[in-house]
Amino acid sequence: MENAIRRTHRYEFKKPDLESLRNLGRMVKNPEHFRNRYGYLLNILRTNVDEGLINTLVQFYDPLYHCFTFSDYQLVPTLEEYSHWVGLPVLDQVPFHGLEPGPKIPAIANALHLEIADIKNKFITRAGLQCLPYNFLYQKATICFERSETDAFEAILALLIYGIVLFPNVDKFVDMNAIQIFLTQNPVPTLLADTYVSIHERTDKERGTIVCCAPLLHIWITSHLPRPKVKPEYLPWSQKLMTLTPNDIVWFNPTCDPELIIDSCGDFNNVPLLGTRGGISYSPVLARRQFGFYMEMKPVYLILDRDFFLYKKDDANQRAQFKKAWYSIIRKDRNQLGNRSVIAHEAYVKWVIDRANKWKMPYPRQRLVTSTVSAIPLPLPPESLEGYQKQLDIERRENSMWEVKYRKKKQEYDTVKNLLDQQIQANCKEKNENARLKASIQRKEDFLDKICPGRKKRRMDLFNGPHLDSEE
Repeated sequence: MENAIRRTHRYEFKKPDLESLRNLGRMVKNPEHFRNRYGYLLNILRTNVDEGLINTLVQFYDPLYHCFTFSDYQLVPTLEEYSHWVGLPVLDQVPFHGLEPGPKIPAIANALHLEIADIKNKFITRAGLQCLPYNFLYQKATICFERSETDAFEAILALLIYGIVLFPNVDKFVDMNAIQIFLTQNPVPTLLADTYVSIHERTDKERGTIVCCAPLLHIWITSHLPRPKVKPEYLPWSQKLMTLTPNDIVWFNPTCDPELIIDSCGDFNNVPLLGTRGGISYSPVLARRQFGFYMEMKPVYLILDRDFFLYKKDDANQRAQFKKAWYSIIRKDRNQLGNRSVIAHEAYVKWVIDRANKWKMPYPRQRLVTSTVSAIPLPLPPESLEGYQKQLDIERRENSMWEVKYRKKKQEYDTVKNLLDQQIQANCKEKNENARLKASIQRKEDFLDKICPGRKKRRMDLFNGPHLDSEE
């Protein structure tokens, strides 16, 4: 087993001062109304980020497969998960890609429910972008709140969250990129792209500040971590993550169970993402268990290392290729994703272990790793090796029995489903035949009534007149 450790690096995350913005968020009188219009922005705003956790998480970033690779499993931020935690759908349109000129002042004023004069001449250039000052927007939001102008207050608050929390760039300013994304009402693809692009770029340079929505990344990773039933003793996150087994991970969240997932776009075998500063891709194949499906064999032809570029260095014009791909979104439904299960095929786990050994873990291993069963914590005393081997044999047999039971249950389910389908078809056929006969009889009755004068009246009298028994 490879025991070498990869060198770790210290990264910073963009940390805007959120206290005054949180105070503004507390002024929302109807959170449900705000949520229906702008998603879970208030939840993201209130999230306290554990910097130790996300700094440790970044150490596991795998630049070859654009995911987080641990000892024997991988985690992949996906569009569907980010959409769930943001509370907004991924729209069927090309995401923000910074090609079009910025929106005109009338469009911005209309979206904020303000007069054009309110924001005219308020834009300032910072870092090469037109920006609105935070203090100006904060003051406007306060005035709208005092005047009970709810729509304007909520719109300005949402824009502030976009510019300061979701897409932080220039301190104390909301830049034009954030404004454009706010107007599209489709922030999720850009949010995920910025997360990947910034982590990929910084880990490649082994230094610097990661500029993305840190609260959303924190929400995503904690959703997959087990929650201790009792208050645990303090341990560094490096040790906590290195002791987790695939059985400890919360793979599937029932509240995040999309009918369809975006599997690829255009000519790409993966999902290309366009952010505010560049593009990158990720592979939903590696996220099967996060959608509640069985991870089958190891991925084939999984090549992602070339799918990364910065707009300022896009010599191959990849931005145009990424944009074109989003005109052909390919989705898969539950029937196409395979069997419901969060376990993984042995071949896939072996592939992950080989990758982890080749890429090297950033921290010392805290447990044994196996491709067939969950590992147990180290150190393991020599006298327990025989018992451990017996445990492995037992769990292998249990896994085998589980697979047999699963196949049997699936066969039973398919049999019952086929019988029900046949019965439904038979019932429909019988219903249609009855309707046909009823219509035929009615046509004959109408024909007889037509050629036999008085027949219809006698028939009506027969059914509507007094019964013979009553006459007696």
